[in-house]
Amino acid sequence: MPSTDEILSRKHVLVEDDRTGTSHETLRRALLDNLFYVQGKFPDIATSNDYYMALAYTVRDRLLHRWVKTVETWLHNNVKVVCYLSAEFLMGPHLGNNLLNLDLEEPVRQAVEAAGRDLEKLLRQEEEPGLGNGGLGRLAACYLDSLATLEVPAIGYGLRYEHGIFHQEIRDGWQVELTDNWLHLGNPWEIIRPEIAFEVKLGGHTVWDHDADGRQQVRWVPDRVVKGTPYDTLISGYRVNTCNTLRLWKAEAAESFDFQAFNTGDYYGAVDEKVASENLTKVLYPNDEPVAGKRLRLEQQYFMVSCSLQNIVDMHLLTFDKLDNLHELWAVQLNDTHPAIAVAELMRLLVDEHRMEWDRAWHITVETCGYTNHTLLPEALEKWPLPLFSRVLPRHLEIIYEINRRFLDSVQQRFPGDNERLARMSLIDEGGAKSVRMANLACVGSHAINGVAALHTELVKKDVLADFYEMMPEKFSNKTNGVTPRRFVALSNPGLRHLVTRHIGDDWVKNLDKLRGLEAFAEKPDFQKEWQQVKRDNKMRLTEYIRDRTGVETDPDSLFDILVKRIHEYKRQHLSVLHIISLYNRIKEKPEANVTPRTFIFGGKAAPGYFMAKLIIKLINSVADVVNTDADVGGRLKVVFLPDFDLKSGQLIYPAADLSEQISMAGKEASGTGNMKFAMNGALTIGTLDGANIEIREEIGAENFFLFGLTVDEVKERKARGYHPKEHYDSDGELKRVIDQIRSGVFSNGDASLFAPLVDSLLWHDDYLVMADYRSYVDCQDSAAQLYQNQEKWTRSAILNVARMGKFSSDRSIREYCDDIWKAPAVTIELEPRGTGSIH
Repeated sequence: MPSTDEILSRKHVLVEDDRTGTSHETLRRALLDNLFYVQGKFPDIATSNDYYMALAYTVRDRLLHRWVKTVETWLHNNVKVVCYLSAEFLMGPHLGNNLLNLDLEEPVRQAVEAAGRDLEKLLRQEEEPGLGNGGLGRLAACYLDSLATLEVPAIGYGLRYEHGIFHQEIRDGWQVELTDNWLHLGNPWEIIRPEIAFEVKLGGHTVWDHDADGRQQVRWVPDRVVKGTPYDTLISGYRVNTCNTLRLWKAEAAESFDFQAFNTGDYYGAVDEKVASENLTKVLYPNDEPVAGKRLRLEQQYFMVSCSLQNIVDMHLLTFDKLDNLHELWAVQLNDTHPAIAVAELMRLLVDEHRMEWDRAWHITVETCGYTNHTLLPEALEKWPLPLFSRVLPRHLEIIYEINRRFLDSVQQRFPGDNERLARMSLIDEGGAKSVRMANLACVGSHAINGVAALHTELVKKDVLADFYEMMPEKFSNKTNGVTPRRFVALSNPGLRHLVTRHIGDDWVKNLDKLRGLEAFAEKPDFQKEWQQVKRDNKMRLTEYIRDRTGVETDPDSLFDILVKRIHEYKRQHLSVLHIISLYNRIKEKPEANVTPRTFIFGGKAAPGYFMAKLIIKLINSVADVVNTDADVGGRLKVVFLPDFDLKSGQLIYPAADLSEQISMAGKEASGTGNMKFAMNGALTIGTLDGANIEIREEIGAENFFLFGLTVDEVKERKARGYHPKEHYDSDGELKRVIDQIRSGVFSNGDASLFAPLVDSLLWHDDYLVMADYRSYVDCQDSAAQLYQNQEKWTRSAILNVARMGKFSSDRSIREYCDDIWKAPAVTIELEPRGTGSIH
């Protein structure tokens, strides 16, 4: 019989690397190691934040293994890389998303429990990076998720704002803005790369002379230089080895401390340069009403673009000794007009810094850049006053003048004698105070221009950029927005994920078209009951959250009617308020009436300087104060304004909605993505024919969509013949009563002046046709309430909504960008096992 030593000598025990292993025991060991060696704590004194940080580092280690292999593969294979330039990246919490993508949810849950902690509490501990204002930043984040999942090499470029979008509190019904200190406890997901820093010039003047070969050259002599330091966040794909990069730039002083000033007693002056430089990335979207704010915002945008393009050029030169093929290996996408200065900056880098001939540099610039337009609002097409632009970017203005001269020559050749067209298409607005038109620059300097929904793209071609479309139609295409089903269904709605997967498998998470398989279950009673239970569980979660945040008790069996998005008059939150008051009046007239119980949930932030939007928030809360406390209502109506709407709260809200409000005036919303998030989670939509609503309705079937309101053409016709909103007030008794109540102070403790600006705007201006659409909207809401009373039919429509949402995955959007604009193929990353060994 062999001895114990002989038995042990024959036994092979597999040992996982603590940095890459995925068993719950290895993860537990790694968690405690990071708690001790990174956080410097032992369990007895460690806080929830210490455990969260340790867990985040544990997960990040698994990402780093993939990230290193991803970058190695790019370098060795000369792949084409997509560079997505965006002023916003609203990424949301990273931990839960990475656990889902790496398939680590269960082993990590076990590891955390073995360490005596609750994973759900650690997930709630994570601060949300407030690096975006809404749809633009969230779209950018969805696209990074899809790029990684589809294994497309990509880098997201943006700014590391020290203070992101403000935190919102509601005090006495009014919005109050508080500083967002999202970095105060540290950010375990970012990796600082100080060795890659770039210098960015600002202000000054240019010097024209000749080089040693007699060629003309331009030197930019700046007033000041700012250093851009990159912070990298690793972006995982779903169940693939690809791990892409989000690179955010922090502004720092080239020289942060003036020793001479300090020695002479000027202690504050010694750090002036540090303070001035760091202001560039201090705040997301500084107030640009004052001149100083405009200057800071322009400097912000240029700083982001210059750091990013310098980085791209440097990485290209790691592999190639020239830049002639830059456009073949890099695709730079401009997410709206904020990064449009990239056209002039790339020309500066190629012509001034790398001495390339103008025509060759222009060809490379145009072929490298693509431009996504996100707006139909003229005021959102950025223009910079010429004197300001000249002071901040003197060399770029010279480059823009030259681009403009050559471009207008081509316009003149194509449309001889059409001086009005020349004026409209010029990169310089000569009317009144001269300005630089950034959208025009983006159009001229990009090889592709796209809108973000079918209607939006048609309106861009017909109205916003009509001259450019007429001259260069081949540049234009539509790329309807999409959202990632990983975060917005699989992560946010685990009950629905498990239900769907149990019946049709889990391929839908990467191929949302597979949800079509749910159609076969839409009318099956047992499946409907399970579906209804998932929805009720989600509503219970939201009910508890509402109680904790606001103190309002809500009924999970009522119809959850939800409108969460940025507060703006064109999004028409006040139209929903008019409807609520109408329902309230009906109950007051007939308290015994059989009314479908409803909970109206609002959320969203108003721009700090946007008075009318803030007044709408106050109106919502004032109506809530009356409705929620009226004994006659008896809880059948509840109105809630959830403060500080963000991605974390969104992950509770989207799965709980019964009815999704997408009620902007037709022709104003470029696309919308909230409409997609709600529909993917089984909410029915009430909406106008605006943005992506049109395509959603086409996909899910008109019978599963509550349509109301004027069309784009009807809006134009109504305004063209002279729109008089007071006619609707005079002819509709129910509307008249609602307006009179608001005006007389019923919802403001008798203060008739409080809401007078809003009432006057509706009666005498009504730019967004709230009054014209009121009756259609209220009648449509009545139809929704009636259908909700038939839960079998409602549930069938909800299931079909989800089943037919495949088109609205961001994966589909990214495939279209890759095929049509970027020409960027997928690159599979093969991950070699690391550090796995055995004990003998």
